[in-house]
Amino acid sequence: MTKPFEHSRTEFYLTSPSPCPYLHGRKERKVFSFLSGPAAPQLNALLTQRGFRRSQNIVYLPACDTCSACKPVRVVAEDFSLGKSWQRIRNKNRDVIRVNAAPEATSEQFSILRAYLDARHADGGMSDMTVLDYTSMIEQTSVDTLVLEYRQVSEDGEDRLLGCCLTDRLPDGLSMVYSFFDPDEDLRSLGTHMILDHISYAKELGLQHVYLGYWVDGSAKMDYKARFKPLEEWTSNGWQPLQNNSRR
Repeated sequence: MTKPFEHSRTEFYLTSPSPCPYLHGRKERKVFSFLSGPAAPQLNALLTQRGFRRSQNIVYLPACDTCSACKPVRVVAEDFSLGKSWQRIRNKNRDVIRVNAAPEATSEQFSILRAYLDARHADGGMSDMTVLDYTSMIEQTSVDTLVLEYRQVSEDGEDRLLGCCLTDRLPDGLSMVYSFFDPDEDLRSLGTHMILDHISYAKELGLQHVYLGYWVDGSAKMDYKARFKPLEEWTSNGWQPLQNNSRR
């Protein structure tokens, strides 16, 4: 790790190169800083609006030497409209409600997460996540965040958890930090449903954007993000329409 540099009393660090989890054979580096103290929510909002992402009390941005495939992206919520395919997914989930929960880990959430990781990301960096790791991911925060739970409600009023998203509330939008869902409910397209619901929720709150993290040019598993148009990417000239958006 290199010596930290300072900007407006916030120290930033640069990681050493490590294997890229998205593009085979490439190395990744990140610039990162820590969130703490009463100014953490404002700093998190400011840096998210400049392409950073949050993980617990760390905010980071790709800073690779020879690659710029990772694009911070956000949906322009006020200009988003439901096409027929989106509406079909919403219809499949008419029995699902959104519940705003405090950032407190539960065994019910962790059970869904473990099933999701085992089925979808068994070889990923989070594959060995324990309940203590999950608790830290949810509860170790100094910013304005919550857990959006998606619950199926039966005719008799009983409900069961289908998916969750750890979401940061920002002055201009919602940032989807991490989402997961029951892998046995594939036909519902719950991942897509949660994004669509975040867009609707942002509109309800009068917020402009939904931050989706990084779209990675050349990574098939990140391709889905480019479907949510209009989509903007963070560039040296600020937020601009995603260059490859028209092809996807």
